[in-house]
Amino acid sequence: MIFAAIVALNEKNGSNKTSISKYIASKYGNLPTAHTTLLSHHLNRMKGTGELVFWKNNYKKADANALLRRGRDRPPKHKVPLPPGSVLTPARPRGRPTKDPNASPKPVKPKIAVAGSGKPSGRPRKMARPTGGMSGTTTSTALAMATGTGRPRGRPPKVKPVSVTEVSVQN
Repeated sequence: MIFAAIVALNEKNGSNKTSISKYIASKYGNLPTAHTTLLSHHLNRMKGTGELVFWKNNYKKADANALLRRGRDRPPKHKVPLPPGSVLTPARPRGRPTKDPNASPKPVKPKIAVAGSGKPSGRPRKMARPTGGMSGTTTSTALAMATGTGRPRGRPPKVKPVSVTEVSVQN
């Protein structure tokens, strides 16, 4: 039925699944409810055996002179056997090859200074904090910080609430 539909439709690039299905439905009338599933199965089987060629979502009859295309359902090509007496080399392992421990180390190239503005590249180093502070305050605040009477650096510790104990009163 599929071959008859493709020949009867006679489209240049082949016929798609819906046009084949409509032709079969118009010619044969009463079809089972699983018609689309059966049609898909048989189209895939015929494509796999090489009876039909599937190209650009269309099915065509396979040309006898055309080269067979290898697809998913086709078995792989047969390998030519090796002549007797030949030795197989072991296959290369996967991944990056290991370093040779006996190899000499690569020479280190000296870095060439780039002539430019003369400024060093990167973030500048931290400078020491002036003792008087930024606003020129007196040394009393610095002394208070050093003795620990001021506020310490960082986040203050979490204050735990005082637990309340129950007291029972007897009459």
